[in-house]
Amino acid sequence: MESKRLQSNKEKKIKRKELLGKKKAIDEVIKAASAEKDHLASFPAFRQYDRNGLTLYLESGSGELLSSLMKQCIQNLLKVNMEGVYGPDWATEERVKRREMIAPEARYIFVRESSSASINEISSRTEGKTNCSHWMGDGNPIVGFVQYRFIVEEEIPVVYVYELQLDLCVQRRGLGKFLMQLIELIARKNHMGAVMLTVQKSNLSAMNFYISKLRYTISTISPSRVDPLIGAEKSYEILCKAFDREAKSKLEESGYLSDE
Repeated sequence: MESKRLQSNKEKKIKRKELLGKKKAIDEVIKAASAEKDHLASFPAFRQYDRNGLTLYLESGSGELLSSLMKQCIQNLLKVNMEGVYGPDWATEERVKRREMIAPEARYIFVRESSSASINEISSRTEGKTNCSHWMGDGNPIVGFVQYRFIVEEEIPVVYVYELQLDLCVQRRGLGKFLMQLIELIARKNHMGAVMLTVQKSNLSAMNFYISKLRYTISTISPSRVDPLIGAEKSYEILCKAFDREAKSKLEESGYLSDE
């Protein structure tokens, strides 16, 4: 009996050591990914977007280095795009999003108009409905951005996309898909197991974009899959695209049958 107890304690210690080692390894992966200053450096082909009538260039950024004008610009773009989606909950949600935007761990890909496209040309394409084209900050006008972080979900290191926002003048021209492809490349290059994001159920165009066009699935950690009754009361779904077997088993599958 005593030998069995000792053996059990030894096995528990070994398992605990393995778990701690795994956690340490994941923390180091997250730390290394977050420390990189320019995630675009590894993908020079993605620094420019020159197709479908758009001439744009991309650059990296971080939440703690946003200028006051940049904050105002992306907040304005976010409000125009999302206020209607959130409805009466927008005031509360906007405060949360403003805090998220300037967090030290927030990483950005900014999309700017090329010098070859004038501000007047940008404005005329959308009849004055652009948000960032008239900003007076450094560089060319901002017409879109992705905000993301490297975090851990269910013991899996992931890239979590907090925002993908595009000005009206650049929507429906393939740019959103281009940016998500870039995010997936960044995730793989930095040894992340998946890309994840949250979408409001009422945002039908976004749900269709991610699920039908980009082949994301509703994650096992989304409220509707954790508990359908609770999920029915929630206004959002958590979507996921996993890259390896462990990530798929923890974040996508779990007995879930997709409609593929």
